Amino acid sequence: MSWVFILVIVVVVAALLLAAAGKKAGTGSKVGFPYVPAKALFSPAERSFLGVLDQAVGPEHRVFGKVRVADLASVKPGLGNAARQGALNRVAAKHFDFVVCRASDLSVVFAVELNDSSHSSKRAQARDELLTKVCEAIGLPLFQVTAKRAYSVQELRAQFASVVGVAPAVAVVAT
Repeated sequence: MSWVFILVIVVVVAALLLAAAGKKAGTGSKVGFPYVPAKALFSPAERSFLGVLDQAVGPEHRVFGKVRVADLASVKPGLGNAARQGALNRVAAKHFDFVVCRASDLSVVFAVELNDSSHSSKRAQARDELLTKVCEAIGLPLFQVTAKRAYSVQELRAQFASVVGVAPAVAVVAT
């Protein structure tokens, strides 16, 4: 009978130890809401360019920032599940720096990528190439602007007009 009593005590102690270990492991692995405020929405270079872009496109257009590629490009029907998911995965975490839309109906006119020195890496170049190909596939003009200290509103308007065919007073393009 003493062996049974000892066995019960050992089982109870083992259960308590396992429960305590589970609680510790659960506390460390429990994610909950592990969020903190993100940094600024735009980098200083993007913020600077946004101000000029807003002026260049004029009141006939609105500029939106950090627009997901998947919000502008849908996967065409008729693909198998694996191909469809692969296509979605390629663009799921990608975004355009800016998208310019007509103010009247918010139809998309063009997308803008502001390229700074970070775009010289092979990974960034592959991302840029993907964005270019997606834009070609959906017929969306993509303007890649080289980041610089200052931009000319008039220059951007004129460049946009020459490429997109909009009156110079209301648009923009890459330099």
